[in-house]
Amino acid sequence: MPSGYKFVIADDHPLFRGALKQALSGIADVATILEAGDFEATKALVAANEDVDLVLLDLSMPGASGLSGLISLRGIHSAVPMVVVSAHDDAETIRRALELGASGFISKSASMEDIRAAVITVLSGGITAPVGIDLGVERDPEISDLIKRLQSLTPQQARVLGMLAEGLLNKQIAYELSVSEATIKAHVSAVLQKLGVDSRTQAVILLSKIGTDPLPAA
Repeated sequence: MPSGYKFVIADDHPLFRGALKQALSGIADVATILEAGDFEATKALVAANEDVDLVLLDLSMPGASGLSGLISLRGIHSAVPMVVVSAHDDAETIRRALELGASGFISKSASMEDIRAAVITVLSGGITAPVGIDLGVERDPEISDLIKRLQSLTPQQARVLGMLAEGLLNKQIAYELSVSEATIKAHVSAVLQKLGVDSRTQAVILLSKIGTDPLPAA
C-alpha cells in the first residue's frame, strides 16, 4: 500500500493513546494515526475514513458500554479489522470480543513489542489474542445464544441496534443513516426478531448483558 497504513486509536486516556501511538509508529509504512477520546468521536472517525486499515478500541470509553461499542462500530464499517485494547483481559471478555467480530485483543498491560506484534499479525490477516490465556468456551448458555443471534445481524442492523442502545428514536436513526423512517422500522423489526425480543427496551437490556460494564439505567 503506497500511501501507508491509517490507524484509529480510540481510548479516553491521553497517556495510553500516546503509548499506543508510540508502539504503532514503530511499524513500517504507518502514514496516519487518528485519535478519539470518546465513543462519539470514534464513530465519526470510522464513518469518515473508509480507508482506515485498523481500529484499536478501548471497551470502556465514555459513550460506549463494553462489547456493544464493538458491535456498533462493526456495523458502521464491517470490513475494517478492529482490535480491542482493554484492561478487562479475562478469558471471557477476550473470547466474546473475538466471537463478536474483533480481529484481536490486546491487554492494556502488554509491552510495546507485544502491541506491535499483535497489530502486525492483524494487518497481515491474522487474529491475535494474549499468549498463555486459555479462552475456553462460553459457559453461560444465555450469552452463547445471544452471541449467535448478534452474529446473524447484517452490518446495517448492527448499526441500528447500536443506535437503539444510545436511546435514539427511529426518526433520529433515519436522519443519521440518511434513509426513510419506514426503512428503519423494518430494520428495527428485523433486529427484534433476530434477537428474539418484543421491544426496543428488551433489545437494549439484552445487548447490555455482553457489556463489560453494565449500561446505565435508562
